Amino acid sequence: MANQPKRREYDLDIPTEVEPGVYADFASIWHTSDSFVLDFAVVKRPPRSSVDDEGNRVTKVPTRVVTRVRIPPSQVFEIMKGLEKQLSMWERTYGKRQRPPEGT
Repeated sequence: MANQPKRREYDLDIPTEVEPGVYADFASIWHTSDSFVLDFAVVKRPPRSSVDDEGNRVTKVPTRVVTRVRIPPSQVFEIMKGLEKQLSMWERTYGKRQRPPEGT
């Protein structure tokens, strides 16, 4: 028991075709009973005003999903911690950025 390693390090092997990554300027996050789903998308065209079936004005933003990632619930907190850590390091390097208003 005392000889077991205290931390785990992953040696990532990134396939050549995945290495460049894909650009996404929008993410939709939803869940099922056994996974969280992250749909990363790009905006295809400028938003346009519309009216829904109840007569309410809405802004339609045409997007295209570029990749979908499914993760088990056990990984959600680890991803959140990793994002928080990376955001803090990014802000120390580049400065804090103003958050856009909600709903935009």
